[in-house]
Amino acid sequence: MMPNFFDGELLLTEKITHKIYAPERGDVVVFSAPTGRKVDFIKRIIGKPGDTVKIDGGDVYINDQKLVEPYETQQTQGNLTATLTSNQYFVLGDNRGSSSDSRSFGPIGTSSIKGRAWLVYWPLLASSQSLGLRVISRVHYGIPYTFYDR
Repeated sequence: MMPNFFDGELLLTEKITHKIYAPERGDVVVFSAPTGRKVDFIKRIIGKPGDTVKIDGGDVYINDQKLVEPYETQQTQGNLTATLTSNQYFVLGDNRGSSSDSRSFGPIGTSSIKGRAWLVYWPLLASSQSLGLRVISRVHYGIPYTFYDR
């Protein structure tokens, strides 16, 4: 998830609100690896249930609107279109050049989400290997959530 998260950082995962409120586009979530390995993945939610996600020419589109990603420094490789069901999310890593994400393993199910990444607590101070202690906030894209928001 570089450049926003680094190897060796420790974070707290908030595990309650996603059971009350559906995760939103821009949330960074922790979920069970879909590969059958007993590890957790951390990725950013790009597509929500009912969305059509398209990757074309290095850009990501949600319901035919180009997604502007202020945290992303690389083009999104691949070409695909996925329409999500009522319990699926499309997730992408922030380091698109070397991320194993929904482009390779497909959308994730709601039941696999363990929580929302909330706080990086270690290391405390920023360095060349870490941004230090920080609260993780959602990115707001300005993409309508429903047809009626247009």
